Amino acid sequence: MQEPWNSCGAQIMTWADALAQHSEAPGMLTRTYLTAAHHAAAAQLAEWMCAAGMSVRRDMAGNVIGRYEGLTTDAPALVTGSHFDSVRNGGKYDGNLGILLPIACIGQWHAAGKRFPFALEVIGFAEEEGVRFKATLLGSRAAAGTFDLSVLDNLDDSGQCMRDVMAASGFHASGLGKAAYAPAAVLAFVEVHIEQGPVLLNNDLPLGVVTAISGASRFMVEVEGLAGHAGTVPMEMRRDAAMAAAEIGLYIEQRCSGTRGLVGTVGQFNVPNGAANVVPGKAIFSIDIRAEQDALRQAAVADVLQQIEQVAARRHVVIQTRKTHEAASVPCAPWLQQQLAGAIEECALPLRHLPSGAGHDTMAMAAITDVAMLFVRCGNGGISHHPDEIMSAADAALGAQVFSRFVENFKN
Repeated sequence: MQEPWNSCGAQIMTWADALAQHSEAPGMLTRTYLTAAHHAAAAQLAEWMCAAGMSVRRDMAGNVIGRYEGLTTDAPALVTGSHFDSVRNGGKYDGNLGILLPIACIGQWHAAGKRFPFALEVIGFAEEEGVRFKATLLGSRAAAGTFDLSVLDNLDDSGQCMRDVMAASGFHASGLGKAAYAPAAVLAFVEVHIEQGPVLLNNDLPLGVVTAISGASRFMVEVEGLAGHAGTVPMEMRRDAAMAAAEIGLYIEQRCSGTRGLVGTVGQFNVPNGAANVVPGKAIFSIDIRAEQDALRQAAVADVLQQIEQVAARRHVVIQTRKTHEAASVPCAPWLQQQLAGAIEECALPLRHLPSGAGHDTMAMAAITDVAMLFVRCGNGGISHHPDEIMSAADAALGAQVFSRFVENFKN
């Protein structure tokens, strides 16, 4: 690997450490929308963008946008970026890598006096995780012109309204429409992101080309049975809400096993007011089903809903199912996948295509342009959204090298 990419990788890791210091809680990384830590991180990103030769602006969603002009002013832009908010007690590379890596690459081009027939824009999306106001992809939806204005009335845990918090920060809802990119001004959107999973790690591969971002269906399910004394209610007479929920959970595990790209999760399971000596009368649990292909996901969802009806009838319980989220899969454009694959092969690296099971800002940007993603290997079993999330400077350097080749050879 050439020395510039080694220094690029080291720079990315140094920046990631520095950005992680902007946190709401000592000893951990928590950075939610429009908090003091969030504002400080935005200011830091703007400073690094300026130093790399970019002009910097903020939009009314709070996104930080750096523009590296092309050979002619007002040229359409190849857009990249990711988010700089975090989950609570999260990792320092999720989202941040996709902002820091292109800044580092642009810094190299700026130092060499290199420009392209198109502009490059790097967006630090202000809010992707949805932690503070329970609404995801706020920054990228604003950029794509699909911001749902109804979420402006959402409250955070302290009772503050999103609309008021934005206004207090100088971001006024009336200006959100101006944050939207004109589709003609965008050539494509390409996001660099850690994989947040173990596939690349387990296959000893540093990088991967994403084929699609999986669609997702989520539900909250409430089971009403009949509470009773654990010692006196015969087994055949029980209307046990928890066991009905457990049976459904095991069915989800079985139904979603063995089909590549299909996953099902019961991430929350609660027995309200449960006691060791009481047959549970109520259980509440969540369902999350995802797949790269919508048809696979929809078929699994249909089977699970049918199973819920059968369990309710057989166990004499009442089950209410409420859908809380529905998102179609977002395919990555084949022509962009091909150019990313070409960049990987040009750097003499092995090529792997894989889907993303996690959601990303790319999903929102697909509303206005063709999209692609480059995954970078993360270590420690692929753990993410956790302080033990790690990646290496060597992989950051390889990611920068491939991204640079992609940009230098880019054809739309």
